[in-house]
Amino acid sequence: MGKSILKTKSYSFAIKIVRLSQALVADSKEYVLSRQILKSGTAIGALIREAEFAQSKKDFINKMSISLKEANESAYWIDLLKDTDYIDIEKHSELLSDCKELIAMLVSSIKTTKTRL
Repeated sequence: MGKSILKTKSYSFAIKIVRLSQALVADSKEYVLSRQILKSGTAIGALIREAEFAQSKKDFINKMSISLKEANESAYWIDLLKDTDYIDIEKHSELLSDCKELIAMLVSSIKTTKTRL
């Protein structure tokens, strides 16, 4: 059940990131930062999906750990977009809250799996 919630939330976050990237390009003609946040923000869910069919618990932990790194990178880009005035405080708060929630869930999933090794 936990993985299902994580899959759903990471997919929802990816949709928000795709829409953000589209808006950055359309409204601000911003191509570099929009591509960075698009890559890291969508990789989170893709790696979680990959982990579903991991070959072992170690492989699962590895995929989830990489997803965690991508979530942390996404938080960086979200902060940078706010601090360079590409997104407002409201959008920043929404995205960062979602990202931190994913980070917490990933950390919990990784820790739980490590205890079962």
